[in-house]
Parts: sequence; structure tokens; C-alpha cells
Amino acid sequence: MKILITGGAGFMGSNFIRYILSKYPSYQVINLDKLTYAGNLENLRDLEGNPNYKFVQGDICDLGLVTRLVKDVDVVINYAAETHVDRSILDPTSFAKTDVLGTLNILLAARDNGNKKVIQISTDEVYGVAKDRGFKETDPFEPNSPYSASKAGGDLMCRAFFVTYSLPVIVTHSCNFYGPYQFPEKMISLFITNLLEDKKVPVYGDGQHVREWIFTQDHCSAIDLILHKGKMGETYNIGSSHEKTNLEVTRLILKLVGKNDSYISYVQDRPGHDRRYSVDFAKLRAELGWEPKCNFEESLKETVEWYKNNESWWKPLKEKNKDYFEKQYHKER
Repeated sequence: MKILITGGAGFMGSNFIRYILSKYPSYQVINLDKLTYAGNLENLRDLEGNPNYKFVQGDICDLGLVTRLVKDVDVVINYAAETHVDRSILDPTSFAKTDVLGTLNILLAARDNGNKKVIQISTDEVYGVAKDRGFKETDPFEPNSPYSASKAGGDLMCRAFFVTYSLPVIVTHSCNFYGPYQFPEKMISLFITNLLEDKKVPVYGDGQHVREWIFTQDHCSAIDLILHKGKMGETYNIGSSHEKTNLEVTRLILKLVGKNDSYISYVQDRPGHDRRYSVDFAKLRAELGWEPKCNFEESLKETVEWYKNNESWWKPLKEKNKDYFEKQYHKER
């Protein structure tokens, strides 16, 4: 099988590339990545020289380039996206371009080259706020941030191409990720690296927002199964049942790093901050037999140890983006 993975130099994509080439040594992977601030070829340095791996620098908004690459593969897995809610509040236009128009280009290229299979990697945030239960695949979209709205737009375009053109598309909606190689702007990676630098961690509002967390290896195994056995035109939620308040996660990280609550800085809540996300992944369990295997506390400890042992990976990234981090995360209330 030959796979085009877009956004493969980012956190999620790079972990999946490493996973898939390790499990299926005969598979071939083309990694298309624009190398924005969150794309990092160091994530895949160990694959240099692998004859089954090829990197192409480019943008999914470049239809000509995407079309040329899609011609030569069997399936496209679209990890490429602008993903950070805080950045979407500052610059919604770039999110709409990548997450909607970029996704459209992938669908057009797949349609015009023999109806190639496309797997869209998306988020539970498209559903809005989870109240008394986890989101089901049949729930309506109610996005509340420019990020989630842009992902919802791309996801709906996938549905339209399946219905209108019979394009073999699968959409996935996952809960929050964590693990090695995550750019240090997301909560867990930011908090770990801040504490390793003996800095405080910025907790939004009262810290009682609830998120469901999945370790990257569990997500990789879910996408692997969906790639090989998923039904075209379907949507699959990917969850873990590991729901935690932000404050609970913060205190677990503090304990693992050897710090106390004095390192918590409560900051002004961000606009439109959804109170809870949670997904019901019963469909993925029942139809494809998938189960998450990673224990949250153990995987979080593994993640902390990775950042401790890889300062040469994350410290240059934080230094390069120093102005952004200082402006965005120092709003004490």
C-alpha cells in the first residue's frame, strides 16, 4: 500500500508515520508537510534513509502539487490542519484556508484521480459542548471556535464528496491527544516543558473544564484499523473514557515533575471556551473491535519522561516562538 500522509511532520502525523512503517515494513509513505511552526522534520529524523519513506515540502492549498502526489498513491490520510484554538482566535483566516480549502483540494485531487480513498482526521470539538453524555457520530455540529468551525467545514465537505461523487471517504473525530513530539503550545506539552524550565503553568478560568485524553499510540492503532477495515462514507469517534478536569491533569503533571500548586497561575479564560468534551466510541468498538489500551497516568508519566530526556527537541521550539508564548499565556487574573 502507498499512502500520502499530509501534515506528517507534525505531532499526530509523525507518530502515525513511525507507527505504520514499523508495523507494515512493505508500505510506502509520502509525507507532505508545509513545515509551519508546528511541523518539524526532527520528528522523523530516524526515518531518513528509509527507502519506503519520502518527504515533500508543500501546502495542501496547492492543488497542483496535491494532485500530482495523489496520482501515485492508494489512500490519503489528512492530518494537515491548523489545530490550536488560541491561535484560531487570533487568526481565523489561516484556519479556514487550511482546514476547509486545503481539505477541499485533497478531495478534488482524490476524485479526479480515480476516486482514491481519503481518511479525514478531525476533532470532537466540532460537536460543541458535551453536556449529559458523550458525543455520538449522529450528533449535529455546533462548533464554538474558529478552529472547530473550520474543521467542521472540512468534515462536511468530505460528506458532500461521498454523497455527490461516491468518493470513498471516512471521517474520524478524536478526543484530545498527548504524547511525545507534541509542539509545546498544547496544554500537556506546554505544562510539562514550563515546569521543566521552573516556570508556572497557565490554567484557564477555574480549571474545571473537562477533556477526554488519548495517548498517541492508541490513536494510531484506531486509524490503522479504520484504514484497513473502516466502511466508506462512515464517521468514527475515537475516545478513551479518560475524562479529567484541566486542574486534575495539571496536578498530575505537577506531581510527576516534583512541583506543587504554587506553580499554578490561574489566567483569564479564553473566549468561547467549551466546558466539556467527551465522545461515545461505541460504534468503533462494536463495528471494528477497537479498544484503547493505554492507561492515562502511566502514559502521562511516559510523556513527561520523554520531554525530560529530549530538551534538545523542545527548547529551541519554545525559544523560537518566545514572543507568542509570552503574549498568550501570561494573563493572570
